[in-house]
Amino acid sequence: MTTATFDLSTEPPVAWRQDASVIGLVGLAHGSSHFGHLILPLLFPVFMREFGFSYSELGLLMTVFFVISGLGQASAGFVVDRVGARPLLFTAFGLFIAACLLASVAGSYGALVAVAALAGAANAPFHPINFTILNQRVSAPRLGYAFSAHGLSGNLGWATAPVFFAGLGSVLGWRQTYLAAAAFFALVLLVLVLKREHLQTRVLVRNPVADPGHAMAFMRLSVVWWCFGFFLLSTMTLAVVQGFSVSILKAMYGVSFEAATLTLSAYMLCGAVGVLVGGFVAARTVNSDRVVAWAMGAGAILLALCGTGWMGATSTMVVLATTGFALGIGGPSRDMMIKRATPQGATGRVYGLVYSGLDTGFALSPLVFGALMDRGWYGATLLGAAVVLMLSVAAALGVGRRTPLPVV
Repeated sequence: MTTATFDLSTEPPVAWRQDASVIGLVGLAHGSSHFGHLILPLLFPVFMREFGFSYSELGLLMTVFFVISGLGQASAGFVVDRVGARPLLFTAFGLFIAACLLASVAGSYGALVAVAALAGAANAPFHPINFTILNQRVSAPRLGYAFSAHGLSGNLGWATAPVFFAGLGSVLGWRQTYLAAAAFFALVLLVLVLKREHLQTRVLVRNPVADPGHAMAFMRLSVVWWCFGFFLLSTMTLAVVQGFSVSILKAMYGVSFEAATLTLSAYMLCGAVGVLVGGFVAARTVNSDRVVAWAMGAGAILLALCGTGWMGATSTMVVLATTGFALGIGGPSRDMMIKRATPQGATGRVYGLVYSGLDTGFALSPLVFGALMDRGWYGATLLGAAVVLMLSVAAALGVGRRTPLPVV
């Protein structure tokens, strides 16, 4: 059995203020990228009303987004290791701004496909960027908390987007709301540029003659592919909640668009609270894979309850929001699980490949579950998502069996 090695720094921690600055800036960037995930799916009901698109057509937009993001993410990891994280970070925000500006004038399906492609390219480098910065610039004893803050910011980005688009959309209209989103991304980019000294990373220096196979050697590790599988499976479920939960709640229980959208925000906020709690768990737990497995298993059970149709509208919305808390607890332990499976000096490449499993899951899920939605099988959509999430439990435990425990 092939195992990976990993580095636990023995250097004394740096000042908390310095670590906090890095964590805060990376969190701001990460939250913004998660906000960017939802610039299309939150407007699905509007696009259906104005352009007459089907669920499958709209799901294909997200497939385009995540196929491009996944391919770009796997490649971005190599680029981050070679040129540093900061240049790609600034480029990504420029692409998000361009996507929002194009969306504000879109009048056809082809234009929306172009928006999805631009936003997918923008999203691609964020995880290799973020984790390279955190692993290089945050002191080792605080990494568990850094991963917690990273996951928390992502959930907050997801939670903010429905409120942003529903609130401004009702006042300004959807086209003007996209202009406001472009302004938001521009403001965040300005902050990152002004604080750029905290985002500098070391680059990988390699002699291709002396070490010709090193750059791709990590791909021979089975644990890397088990990590990829975990992200693919767990993300397929998340894509169902993000892309279809509003429509499912409306169809199954007749709740208003506003109530269903607020439920999605509650799911994200509960996930953020779960991530906060999970940071303390991750900092004190060696077997990260078991924490992840328990969290995913609990989330699958709760999601299955929502799909049975046994509960009323209010209970279903509460349980769906609680599912976010269960999954959130496993977030920081998931990131620690990946760190411990990462060979030293290959952070960008490993995170790029592994997190492309996230994009693959997001790309496949709309195709699979969008077909169920078009047939009106709303409960089956949630039940299927719960089954896929339970499969991710086996993947997490598979990662744990193939990763050496840290030597204390």
